[in-house]
Amino acid sequence: MIKRTLFLFFFYFGVIFVCIFFLPALILPQKITLYGGKILGFWSKFCLEIFLSTKIVVKGKEKILNNEKFFIASAHQSQFETFFLQSLFNSPIFILKKELLRIPIFGWHLKKIGSISIDRNKIARENLGFSDQIKNHVKNSNRPIIIFPQATRVDTLDRSPFKKGVKRIYEELNIFCQPVALNSGSVWPKNGKLKPNKTLIVSILDPIGPGMNSDEFLNTLQKNIYEEIDKII
Repeated sequence: MIKRTLFLFFFYFGVIFVCIFFLPALILPQKITLYGGKILGFWSKFCLEIFLSTKIVVKGKEKILNNEKFFIASAHQSQFETFFLQSLFNSPIFILKKELLRIPIFGWHLKKIGSISIDRNKIARENLGFSDQIKNHVKNSNRPIIIFPQATRVDTLDRSPFKKGVKRIYEELNIFCQPVALNSGSVWPKNGKLKPNKTLIVSILDPIGPGMNSDEFLNTLQKNIYEEIDKII
């Protein structure tokens, strides 16, 4: 109980502090705000390790693409990956629900770092529409786009089909996809108590190259991520 309370207090205190400290960065070059995101990535890891005695392991780091355009498709089980992946990758551009941009201060930072919002009440093609905003990001930035194909945080045992938006991104952009599997929900579940003294694994999988049929890509991506999650939970 004490460990959980300390973790929640210090983690959210750190998030609030960084957001306020970097407020002046909203009128400065974008790269200043990106440093704040990386700090929060390291902070989430630090708090889990110190207050919950979590062992964090990153598998397959050598598989991260360096000289290719790519987007990230990651499993989504907790808040952890939304922070940590900013430090693991090169400040990825998030595709996220529109409601997050309405959060005071936090939402302002999300806009500043170039996050792409979607309205979950509208159809996928209207949201991702595409292409102008996303293609411009890919063309003009070295930062990868990141999407959570499950669309929301899910239980570690949830095997719901991936949303079709990820295959549209693959089809439209014609670049590599870097899949990421993880078991963060076994430590920091969406609904439930934090669990100390666990091992949290982030597994970088083999990239999927462009040129596949979009349905085949979606099936391959889903299969690869869920099979890896089955191994690490």
